[in-house]
Amino acid sequence: MKSIKNNRKWWVAAALTAVLGGAAFFTQQAITAPGDQPAGKTQPVVAQGDLQQAVSLPISQVILFNSGVGHFTRSGEVTDHARVDLTFQEDDINDLIKSMTLRDYSETGRISAVTYDSRDPIDRTLKSFAIDLNNNPTFSSILNQARGEPVEVTLLNNANQPGNLVGKIVGVEKQKVASKDGATEAEVLNLWCAEGMRSVKLNEVQRLRFSNPVIENEMRRALETLSQSHDSQKKAVSIYFDGEGKRKVDVGYVIENPIWKTSYRLVLKKDGSPFLQGWAVVENPTDEDWEGVSMALVSGRPISFQMDLYNPLYITRPVVEPELFAGLRPPTYDRVFARENNNGLPPINSPQPAMEEMAKKSMQEQQLRFRGGADPKELKQAEKMYAADLAANLRKDLDLGRNVQSVATAAALGDYHQYIIEHPVSLGRQKSALLPIVNKDVGGQRVSIYNQSVQAKHPLLGLRFKNSSGMPLMQGPITVFEGSVYAGDSRILDLQKDEERLISYAVDLGMEVSPKRGNNTSKITEVKAVKGVVYTKTLFREELVYNISNRNDKERTLLLEHANRKDQGFTFVGENSKPLEEANDVFRFQVSVPAKKDLSYTIVEERSAGTSVQLTNNADDTIRYFINLREAPEALKLKLKEALTIKSTWDIVRQDIQVAERRIETITRDQDRLRKNLRETPQESKLYKDYLKTLEDQEAEMKKLHEDLKAMQAKEATSRKALDSYLANLSAE
Repeated sequence: MKSIKNNRKWWVAAALTAVLGGAAFFTQQAITAPGDQPAGKTQPVVAQGDLQQAVSLPISQVILFNSGVGHFTRSGEVTDHARVDLTFQEDDINDLIKSMTLRDYSETGRISAVTYDSRDPIDRTLKSFAIDLNNNPTFSSILNQARGEPVEVTLLNNANQPGNLVGKIVGVEKQKVASKDGATEAEVLNLWCAEGMRSVKLNEVQRLRFSNPVIENEMRRALETLSQSHDSQKKAVSIYFDGEGKRKVDVGYVIENPIWKTSYRLVLKKDGSPFLQGWAVVENPTDEDWEGVSMALVSGRPISFQMDLYNPLYITRPVVEPELFAGLRPPTYDRVFARENNNGLPPINSPQPAMEEMAKKSMQEQQLRFRGGADPKELKQAEKMYAADLAANLRKDLDLGRNVQSVATAAALGDYHQYIIEHPVSLGRQKSALLPIVNKDVGGQRVSIYNQSVQAKHPLLGLRFKNSSGMPLMQGPITVFEGSVYAGDSRILDLQKDEERLISYAVDLGMEVSPKRGNNTSKITEVKAVKGVVYTKTLFREELVYNISNRNDKERTLLLEHANRKDQGFTFVGENSKPLEEANDVFRFQVSVPAKKDLSYTIVEERSAGTSVQLTNNADDTIRYFINLREAPEALKLKLKEALTIKSTWDIVRQDIQVAERRIETITRDQDRLRKNLRETPQESKLYKDYLKTLEDQEAEMKKLHEDLKAMQAKEATSRKALDSYLANLSAE
């Protein structure tokens, strides 16, 4: 009996050691909350709440961003020591570790630990538990693994033993038992009971329960691991709250989520300001329904990246996504950098407050019809209170230091705008929804926009759009209506409050534009020489004539988009060549075209380009070119002519050297002939004497030629040096 008690104490000690070991025993990793522990006590990683049923925390708040992430908050109540179990996709664990925030709103409550499944294979995880459930173990093999453990056994009514037995497992064996067909084998459970050893047939066991709570907990956790392994891409996360009594807690985290998108409807009225309606497209890609969640949509783009915190890190790098909507066809227009005193452009007026109130009232009426005709006053008051409370909660600082000691400080970076949905949102799993976020009259002026690279013949119908909605607008498509008729599609980039931007939505078939090249010229405006280098400046003049025909019944305001070549040195000249505004890649010129009229609009640009030519002693064609250049100053021409005179002296000496070198070459060849003839001619003959006399005369001439050549080479070097020095110091303007 003493050994049994000792054995039981060993099991309990082993279990406590495993619990204190945390991740090593349960093959989970743990995040423990910092804080002082009571003196003389050890706080386990997994508290006694682990033995209780897990508490469910539904999603209560969702904040979606344009950077591919969402901030989720789960809220609920826990009692005493409690455990909250959550399930996440394996790819989200890194973001979870990076961003999870935990809050216990009681004075004494605290967060003791967060544990999550490792990436170990399931068979390795199951082996770590006290009862190994690998390979689909039988009842008898499970009992054999728990030998020595106390159990409570309930037998069938037809058993030949008492209905309930309490004892410790000795083991399971096979015994031969008598039956109608003779002796057969049956599995028998051997128990050590208070009255001694007992044997029970397994097929007579109706129920068996482990008396040791640690073993019972191990079995339950092993079964949970098996259950969660059905989806190998999901991992379990357990959060342990320690405290007393019932209290509110919440869990927040940032994980990957589809960006929320916007689409707009723009109604162009015959009279009055255009009306803009904006819808947010939100998606619930999770496996959990969103029931009555508070939702906010943030139009800012916080920097978000992925970092592997789940595995050992060797290299870290951000994951960068390509820019959204980069390949869409509809043209978009950059913001204006500069505008020349508006050039007669009338200001775009914001809509009247009364019209905004009418739009807001219309929106509320739509919500009333949707909700079954509730009392408008009560609904309006409730929605105001709801929006005000939600806005106030979102503006509050995140107080994480109440229960978890802060180890760092943070400051806000950047600005953003948030759209607060005024009523709770319910959205089923794997569902998407359209939520209205904008219902406003906005500012706008109708224009036609011509860009030869977009449409060569016709301009596009467009609008000089002013964001007078009072909030930034996200990029997105715009469906344009003329009154109640579809007029076309457009697209707008991110737009700040009161910022203006052009949009185009259709082809203006009632107007034609034909650009033609005008009188393009170039002329040299300046020639000068500095230290042997001749500089010229040439002015290039380009004209582009836009022939415009307006066949419409109304006057059109036409914006001509002309290529921005300021970086190439082009500037506009002339009265008509003053652009209305400058964008990143174009200048825009405004032209008012009367109805049923044709006109031409000429844009003139000039660019100054310079060249430089180094004067050398090689050829005189370059020097003669500048002498004959009409734009060259007379002082430069005189100096260039003097250079030609110096060069002519050098040229004469070089010609004399060439004549002497050719004569020496001729004599050398003739002497070779004479020497060959002397070897073949008898010495006593007259011809031999003539050959010898000629050879002697050539040797005398050769000697004089070499003396003259040496003198001429010295004179040539002096002449060349004089020319080089003259050219190197030639300066004139």
